[in-house]
Amino acid sequence: MAANLENTKIRILDAAYGVFYKEGFTRARLDVIAAAACVTKRTLYYHFASKDALLAAVLEAQHELALTRIDASICHSAGDPEAVLRTLFGDFAAWAGKPGWQGSGFTRAVVELADMPGHPARAVARRHKAAIETRLAEKLGGPDIARQIMLLIEGCHSLILIHNDPGYAQAAAAAALVLVERSTLLPAG
Repeated sequence: MAANLENTKIRILDAAYGVFYKEGFTRARLDVIAAAACVTKRTLYYHFASKDALLAAVLEAQHELALTRIDASICHSAGDPEAVLRTLFGDFAAWAGKPGWQGSGFTRAVVELADMPGHPARAVARRHKAAIETRLAEKLGGPDIARQIMLLIEGCHSLILIHNDPGYAQAAAAAALVLVERSTLLPAG
C-alpha cells in the first residue's frame, strides 16, 4: 500500500514537472496535471494540499537531481578551476541548445513568483542556488569568486532565453575564466 502511494506521488511530481516546465506555474492547471499523472484531482490533493505545495515539492525533487548532475559534471575537474568552468558552461550550453529548452525551473519559478517573497517554491529555489554557489566556492577557491560566477550563470541564462542563443554560455565562460585568472593573480588581502 505504501509503495503504491509513493508511486502515485512520484507520478504526480513527474507530471507536474512537465506541465509546470511547459506552461509555467501561473498558467499550469491542476486538472491538466492530474490527467497527465492519470489520477483524479482528489488524489492529487490527497498528496499535495495546494498548487503552491506541489510546485515546492517539484522543485525540491529537481533540486536533488540538478545537484547530482552538477556534481557529476564538475567532480572530475577538482583542483582545476579552468576545467570546472569549461565543463560547467559547456554543459549549460548543451542543455540550452536542446529543442524546447525553456530555462531553469528554479529561476523561472522565482521570476513568476516575484511578488510573493514568502512562497515555499522561492525558498526551495533560494536553497538550490545557494547549494550551487557553495559547490562553486569549494571548486573555485572561495565565496567571492563563486558569487561572481553565479551572476554570470544567471545572466547567461536570462540572455539565452531572451535571444534564443546558447552562444551566451561561451561568452559567460570566457568572462568566468578571466575572473578566476584575475582572482588567482591578485595578492590576498
